[in-house]
Amino acid sequence: MEIGHSHVAIPHDPMTDAKLDLLQGTLDLMVLQTLNTMGPLHGYGIARRIEQMSGDEVILNQGTIYASLVRLQQRGWIGAEWGTSDNNRRAKFYELTRQGKRHLAEQTSTWERLSAVMGRILGAQSEGSN
Repeated sequence: MEIGHSHVAIPHDPMTDAKLDLLQGTLDLMVLQTLNTMGPLHGYGIARRIEQMSGDEVILNQGTIYASLVRLQQRGWIGAEWGTSDNNRRAKFYELTRQGKRHLAEQTSTWERLSAVMGRILGAQSEGSN
């Protein structure tokens, strides 16, 4: 797993300029899953869908989402074609590739295992503090 961080705003913490530090690859996995579920989408649509699915816990700016899309394209996990958006504007539409589907399956499995381990560790620690 790559180590690194992306900064994504969390909107509901008025006391601080809170940023959610995501391990590198987390946003990429969200983008891949969004494309897997929704089919071809433009960058703005991908960002809004991730925000919606997160219950607005994750707010993405254009620079963050487009950096992820460039990275995913360079790795061959998504392809892109120009098309026309719902509001009749020219937009680049992104789609999951066969290689991207394989990577998504592998990463989903890894995150499910990691999530289960974290759940056990955090659950055991909270039991110990009672």
